[in-house]
Amino acid sequence: MERYLALQKILETGGFTKAAKAMGYSQSSISQMIASLENELGIKLLTRSKGGAHLTIEGERIYPDIEKLLASSQAVKRKAADIRGLNDDVIRIGTISSITCHWMPQLIQGFQKQYPNVQFVFQQGDYSLIPEWIRSGKVDCGFISPVACGELQYDLVKSGEMLAVLPEKHPLASADRVSLEDLAQEPFLELEEGSYSEIMEAFKKAGLTPKVKYRLHDDYAIMTMVEAGLGVSVLAKLILDRTSFRNVCLPLNPPVSRTLAIAYVDKEELPLADKLFIKYLLDHKEDLP
Repeated sequence: MERYLALQKILETGGFTKAAKAMGYSQSSISQMIASLENELGIKLLTRSKGGAHLTIEGERIYPDIEKLLASSQAVKRKAADIRGLNDDVIRIGTISSITCHWMPQLIQGFQKQYPNVQFVFQQGDYSLIPEWIRSGKVDCGFISPVACGELQYDLVKSGEMLAVLPEKHPLASADRVSLEDLAQEPFLELEEGSYSEIMEAFKKAGLTPKVKYRLHDDYAIMTMVEAGLGVSVLAKLILDRTSFRNVCLPLNPPVSRTLAIAYVDKEELPLADKLFIKYLLDHKEDLP
């Protein structure tokens, strides 16, 4: 590659002597580089005159490809420099509790095998707070429903089922599925998700108004209250996996799902560490529970 750089520098400076000085070589070394390159390619690249060094006709034909090769080489070096610069980078992510508990450990473990020194900072919020944090720069990116993204850019990640959550001894606990109509008749514990709620939207589309008894921001608090017999709820299947609450979780009729996206203001403006994490996330999303 140094020989191509020497050729470029000769054309930039107009001569062998100036190119040698700029690159820190002797003039004879630069001359040997060009002679070696011409021998390898089998064509004469340069002519010398009192006015300086110029491309031959053959050189003019091949030089655009040499410029592309040099540009690609520089891009690779810049990318390597960026990656080496990840040592102290921090990725700031807005999350919801189910993602924090069930996706992030797996994602961090895999990502840090490639970039061991990158650190993560989480801000746990909802579909109103997280978009605000992204816009204000408090976080770089965040997991939210695409419906809550507004003008933010996003990549879809994954959809997951939502389940009815009932006390063990509830009359509906023995059913195969639970209808929204049945849930609308029960004291309902709503997960406060900010500007958008998948289950409340499902009730609205069905023309139903649930009897909301409590609104809470924490999934686990809702599971505790359902276990105590204070009402029923609907939560994402993801958060209901690997819990030990004495509740019954059943599919809904009709089914209700939750779709999550990773959102940001402008992907091109994100720090390199965030771009690499988002790529890793999207490449491995099928492995997520």
